[in-house]
Amino acid sequence: MSENNHNIHKISIIGMGALGLLYGAHIVKHKGADALTYVMDKERAVKYQDRDFLVNGETMRFHLTAAEDAKPADLLMVAVKYTGLKAALDEMKNCIGPDTIIISVLNGISSEEIIGERYGKDNIIYTVAQGMDAMKFGDRLQYTRMGELHIGIIKGQKEENLDRLTAFFDEIEMPYVKEEDILYRMWSKFMLNVGVNQTCMVYGTTYAGVLAKGEANRTMFAAMREVLAIANAEGIGLSEQVINQYMEILKTLNPESTPSMGQDRINKKPSEVDMFAGTVMELGRRHGIHVPANEFLYDRVKEIEKEY
Repeated sequence: MSENNHNIHKISIIGMGALGLLYGAHIVKHKGADALTYVMDKERAVKYQDRDFLVNGETMRFHLTAAEDAKPADLLMVAVKYTGLKAALDEMKNCIGPDTIIISVLNGISSEEIIGERYGKDNIIYTVAQGMDAMKFGDRLQYTRMGELHIGIIKGQKEENLDRLTAFFDEIEMPYVKEEDILYRMWSKFMLNVGVNQTCMVYGTTYAGVLAKGEANRTMFAAMREVLAIANAEGIGLSEQVINQYMEILKTLNPESTPSMGQDRINKKPSEVDMFAGTVMELGRRHGIHVPANEFLYDRVKEIEKEY
């Protein structure tokens, strides 16, 4: 394969939620509309085909294709919610060729493993999206901070794929951080999400709400410290210092925004609680670690979802 062909020219994204739209809009602005295709089931492709999207007030239109008509991409980004990952595994089938790099911007610590079980881990780059305050309601996306993608590989994976991805990110001015220990970063972000995402949903509040002194703030910290204990039991050396670092990141986000689970409550959509508190509870049982804060959040989220 020639060097030019080895570069990333064609990008497919599965998922048009806040992150899928955030990164898709950025790619189109730097590479043009022809470089990007959103892949989805046929019904949705027809529904959204001629729809305009508002990204920070700017009208944008994107190429959409039905999953069965998709072609292999140089880069495939999986940007669905955890609740949509099972369907996405089928939809991405035709997007993947022998040299397709796959990145997942899903929350949690398991999506790369799940995708890898189906399609192999060789071309997966482990990815953590953090530091953004994107909110999507209907066809409108608003954000003040784009954040950055933290990327890295684990033992046995190809360095050349990471080089291809960083070259592409440099070309399109995508904010990113190349991590030496990507699993440490994934667990750190998981710890933050378990705290802030679930707490914002349960208390119906914003970033400002969970940072202010009070019950929501205490619940957030308790849930995060339970993840810290489990991470250490799993051999990932998280410390209280990581919590402090992420609290500083939270302070930089739009205080009136709310994370994805807070948006789920507003939009009356199923949340990712099974991936957050559900995972913490399962690992807590495995390691003999009590996780009462996450048990409380899990039960409360399930009650809220029943009220939809």
